[in-house]
Amino acid sequence: MRTLVKNGLIVTMDAKQTILKNGCILFEDDTITYIGQQTFNNEVDRVIDVKGNIIMPGLINTHGHSPMVLLRGIGDDLPLQTWLEQKMWPIERKFKEEHIYLGAQLAIIEMLRSGTTAYLDMYIFMDVVAEAVKKLGIRASLTRGIIGYGSNDEKEQKLKEAMSFAKRWNHQADGRITTMMSPHSAYTCSPDYIKEIVSAAKEIEVPIHIHMSETATEVEENRQNYGVRPVEHLYKLGVFDSQALVAHAVHVNTEEIGILKDKGVKISHNPGSNLKLGSGIAPIPEMLEKGITVSLGTDGAASNNNLDLYEEMRLAATLHKGVQQDPTVIPAEAALQMATINGAKGLFIDQHVGSLEVGKKADFIVMDRQQAHFHPLYNPISQLVYTASSADVLDVFINGQQVVKNKEILTADEEKIIYEVKRLAEQWR
Repeated sequence: MRTLVKNGLIVTMDAKQTILKNGCILFEDDTITYIGQQTFNNEVDRVIDVKGNIIMPGLINTHGHSPMVLLRGIGDDLPLQTWLEQKMWPIERKFKEEHIYLGAQLAIIEMLRSGTTAYLDMYIFMDVVAEAVKKLGIRASLTRGIIGYGSNDEKEQKLKEAMSFAKRWNHQADGRITTMMSPHSAYTCSPDYIKEIVSAAKEIEVPIHIHMSETATEVEENRQNYGVRPVEHLYKLGVFDSQALVAHAVHVNTEEIGILKDKGVKISHNPGSNLKLGSGIAPIPEMLEKGITVSLGTDGAASNNNLDLYEEMRLAATLHKGVQQDPTVIPAEAALQMATINGAKGLFIDQHVGSLEVGKKADFIVMDRQQAHFHPLYNPISQLVYTASSADVLDVFINGQQVVKNKEILTADEEKIIYEVKRLAEQWR
């Protein structure tokens, strides 16, 4: 099917950061075949008139744990380790597949509504998460998070499970699903276990995703236990020898940033979660200055407490200005790149998505600019970062399929899912 989306203010996020007034996008099935101002008359099967609204790439969330929406609001205002060990993990041990499936669907609905078209998910019972992704139409990089606790047999089973999942689901759901291998962190996985996971990732040729240097306590304990800080520790274990995406990287120094740059490691910056947990503020301006690819993540909704990338984007653009007392740090263009094309690079899918270009997949969103806060509109990119919100998202297309139309989810029974979540929460209460 050939679909024409016309009369849009198109923000492409291509290398030239092209902006087109009264532009149109033509896509055939799932692939963009034209972007410009040409009219096609009767040469298409479907015409969608966005009536001057903004068309932009979908946002990409590079770190999260979607089923943790079920724990939203439990254990707020606590330090990370207390929050994990006393609040999260005891409840998560009770999770069954049906809980994970329900939580994943709720999270995906929240993300779709807020303009996220692709995300990374690290959790357990990932087969049912993959089924939720397949059903609801979002794009995702999925990985079975591996915590290295338990007996040797248990750890071996976790590794086999993670490998099996990664092989089985990679490039499934019409190519919308890709997979990774994920040791949870250096503080939950022994060096030898991390080496095993790295070897497995190389064997099945998928990237690695891991939490790293999230808190000062984590860094100090790593130094005490292994004699080095987490970056050097993971470097020596071979984590960075293949494609790698690390979450957080809050407590890294200049030398470590150099290692991450030299090894081509991608960073998922999670400013909202890091601030709420009191973990600190990552040295993102220095990373960007060194040429490191930095993207944005929300982390799980139990530590954020939402999955709103517009909020993260604005936070990333303003937080570091205040810290450095420099309004030129992380301009709007850089923040929007972090939420779009850099997100695609972080998930290693930038050849397919992250910008609106001929040959890429038709993953885009339509923003309602017919509102007071969008006027006057001098600089669309600046407006998207500093003024817009997730509430402005009207339509969402992924792989050429419309999954949100005029703010309505088309791929799930939202009312039923919310009802089931409320019923479950009452049981746990």
